[in-house]
Amino acid sequence: MSLTTDVSETTGLPPGSPPKEHSRVTPRGPRRFGRQRKERFFQWLFLVPAVIYMALFFGYPVVKNVVMSFQDYTTATFFTGEAPWVGFANYVTVLSSSLFSTSLLNTALFTIGSILGQFVIGLALAIFFQRKFPLNGILRSLLLLPWLLPLIVSSAVWRWILDKDSGALNRFLGDIGIIDTGVPWLTSTSLALIAVVGVNIWIGIPFNLTILYGGLQEIPDELYEAGSLDGATGWKSFRHITWPMLRPVVSVVLVLGVVYTLKVLDIILGLTNGGPANSTQTIATQSYDLSFHEFKFGEGAALGNVLVIISLVFAVLYLRASRRAVDE
Repeated sequence: MSLTTDVSETTGLPPGSPPKEHSRVTPRGPRRFGRQRKERFFQWLFLVPAVIYMALFFGYPVVKNVVMSFQDYTTATFFTGEAPWVGFANYVTVLSSSLFSTSLLNTALFTIGSILGQFVIGLALAIFFQRKFPLNGILRSLLLLPWLLPLIVSSAVWRWILDKDSGALNRFLGDIGIIDTGVPWLTSTSLALIAVVGVNIWIGIPFNLTILYGGLQEIPDELYEAGSLDGATGWKSFRHITWPMLRPVVSVVLVLGVVYTLKVLDIILGLTNGGPANSTQTIATQSYDLSFHEFKFGEGAALGNVLVIISLVFAVLYLRASRRAVDE
């Protein structure tokens, strides 16, 4: 065998052809690293507007509110710029006031009643709308109207409906013979909080319906078919299939609902303004009164921070309990 044949067999070239030049391998590591750094730079660049927006419109008010709660911040501060540091005096004042216990109890009753009503009715409607029937989509769209209306508009409408003398609700109850005289829905110390809770339930049902309905749509139909073969129908199907699969969505709905309900202000101010006799006064409305009626901005800020802490504590405890239940 000749040398030419050996070379051709080794290099894979036909005999007599010139040998290939070795390809030059360029290092790709530095170039790839530089490209990754450039992409990361642009990623952070796109986040800068969002970060600036969050810092200005969320971060600064929170920090300012915390600082204000430790100062004697009054109307004179706007002219002099002086706000003496008082430490925890504002917190001691608002927490030791006789109105705080009433506001705390009303806040708890208002939140628990609103969340239970919104969630139960929202879940029932979500399950109902899972069925296919004519005008299903139109009815679901109409149920979103309370959620889309401005809260001050809803409050004004419900204030007219619940009016003692000329309210639509009392007229209706009187026409069907249930009552003889007008019921003081918004002026009775025993009924005002119930009326406010009812209005808040009406406003919050669409949110619960929308989120829970979306969660129900994500549950595979195969699970219900398999469950029906094992006898899991009706309540058993809901207990063993629907509820476990819907639990993550339920956690989101309840946490957001509680956080939102704790800070409800527009509805109470529009309906009762915290009255009568502070029977509908909550921590949110008390903080508003301290800040914008009595102009005690430091005490109002302190009470607002108390409300934030309550919301955070509930959210953390509930999410930890939900995660533990899912892990088990």
